[in-house]
Amino acid sequence: MGTAALPELATVPWRVPIDRDRLRRWGRLWTLWTVAWTIPFIVAGIALILVEPMAIPVAIASLAHAWVVPELHAFRGASVVRQKGERHAQAEPVAQGFLADLLDHEPRELQRQTGLALEHAGLGHWLIGEAGAILFLPDGHRVHCFCVSTTGKDLPPSDRIAHLLLALRTDEIGFATVANHAFSGAPWRVRRRLPKPMRAAFDAGLAEARSSASASDARSPIPATD
Repeated sequence: MGTAALPELATVPWRVPIDRDRLRRWGRLWTLWTVAWTIPFIVAGIALILVEPMAIPVAIASLAHAWVVPELHAFRGASVVRQKGERHAQAEPVAQGFLADLLDHEPRELQRQTGLALEHAGLGHWLIGEAGAILFLPDGHRVHCFCVSTTGKDLPPSDRIAHLLLALRTDEIGFATVANHAFSGAPWRVRRRLPKPMRAAFDAGLAEARSSASASDARSPIPATD
């Protein structure tokens, strides 16, 4: 991991650098925001059933809204790693070869199969797509989705991933700070919204995050007892 700062940070001087504490705060805010959106629909649905049983269809619609709102947020989060832009069939094989040179064997094969590159860094495990990335925190209980794109809009898909991968390796904190936070929540919500070919990469990232958390716990010293 490099120590240089991304030049793109100069375009967002008002943003506070992202770290794990800030990510945890973001997670709590997303949870509160989701609750604030859904609770009124749930309360309204139950109240309608209790006050006027004939209004059950309206109550069901209200309860459905309570389910749909978090799902829309999760869909937005999953969309950060979906395929975007032209496929550039002629240039893509060369770009794929360049990207393969940046990855170890297992991440390379995973990227070829799913279109997503898995990278371990200081904040956690990153799953990088063409115009965004998903961050798995070490405990694996929550994911953060970031929308960020390269300046070269006409690049082949693998070149876009390679550019984001190199930016992440250069300055992970800067990468997370420059990117737009699209979603934070439970992994299962994002996974079910991903295209099926990408779910294997998501599962691999989640497993790596949980494995690293377990390894960290195993290395922690056991406090002495009297």
